[in-house]
Amino acid sequence: MNLIESVTNRGFKVIEFIDRYDRRCNIQKSSLGTEDAIWFGIEAAEPKILASKVMKGGTGWVDYLIHEDVVITTRMHLTVNQVRALLPILQKFVDTGKL
Repeated sequence: MNLIESVTNRGFKVIEFIDRYDRRCNIQKSSLGTEDAIWFGIEAAEPKILASKVMKGGTGWVDYLIHEDVVITTRMHLTVNQVRALLPILQKFVDTGKL
């Protein structure tokens, strides 16, 4: 996996990568002032709808436009304790391929 490290315009470290479905993802240090946290997930939602729902005879999935005033959260905001709780689960997956 190719990891690309950078810094936000506010000085927070970001590590970018591509997931199994070629989606842009990242881990970013949070600016939260009360405790250490990270943002972790995909960069953009890229909503889709079944083509048959929007066009006669349509097949597969097509882009679904969302109104510009709508926000869709795509990243988890995780504290150190939340990441710590997830690590054994992720390590087991690495070791065995199972949850």
